[in-house]
Amino acid sequence: MAAIETRSLTKQFGSLHAVRDVSFQVERGEVFGFLGPNGAGKSTTINVLLDFVRRTSGDVSVLGYDPQKRPRAVRERIGVLPEATGFYGRDTARDHLRFAAAMKRVDDDPDDLLDRVGIADAADRPVGGFSKGMRKRLGLAVALVGEPDLLVLDEPLGGLDPSGARVLRDIVRAERDRGAAVFFSSHIMDQVETLCDRVGVMHDGELVAVETVEALRNRTDAPARVALAVESVPNGIADDLAEVDGVADAAVRDGSVRVACADPTAKAAAVARLNAAGVTVRDVRTESPSLEQVFVQLTDGTADA
Repeated sequence: MAAIETRSLTKQFGSLHAVRDVSFQVERGEVFGFLGPNGAGKSTTINVLLDFVRRTSGDVSVLGYDPQKRPRAVRERIGVLPEATGFYGRDTARDHLRFAAAMKRVDDDPDDLLDRVGIADAADRPVGGFSKGMRKRLGLAVALVGEPDLLVLDEPLGGLDPSGARVLRDIVRAERDRGAAVFFSSHIMDQVETLCDRVGVMHDGELVAVETVEALRNRTDAPARVALAVESVPNGIADDLAEVDGVADAAVRDGSVRVACADPTAKAAAVARLNAAGVTVRDVRTESPSLEQVFVQLTDGTADA
């Protein structure tokens, strides 16, 4: 049974289709990235999954339940980290976790959860004095209460410093390895690329792609790039390489020759041209198209996500 399954999910606000005919699955033990520019329908989809918004049509299953019909059964088995975390400023971090455990009817130790997210030393401090990053870590601890079968993380990296981002990554991987599903909505492409097993891309309310990161990279027509570390760079070599069939562009930067190849077979031809020019190539590194390049192409150049 999939952790999340939608079939022809549609949500209208009057004449506006916020989400149109969206179908996808998220499996248990999987980290699923959910991408899209502002207004693409990501938040509406998440709100339908959590029964904060009622769908217009289509079917939704979360951990085997329809969240519209069985909202409590769903909420007891999921953990949610919203983009904007709301806490009671006078209560402590420990107070918040005790309350979350009571709501889920579990006996999790608040100190263990706070230690896991790296703020155990702030257990008894009022949350009103927390930084944005500490609030995000507390929100993650709350989401982990009860060992949920599904984690829904909406822009979880906002406000986190590099140390906090590393803690989040470690927790996401650990939860996946435990068998939980992780639904991960973020605009930080390199983190999605690092963490996610598959990615869904929303655009104008429609799901335009659901693939592994590697499969998405293969869909782009952006040229593959090769960085060639050389002992010396002769004058005019970039112009010379640009004349090789299949080479879209060539440039010299920081002692390396960087070649963009519209045709993959041009990589070998570029190396051969350098050898013929008497250039010693010390290292060759292929740079695949980034997830950001693929995203921009799939969303018609929309780059605000």
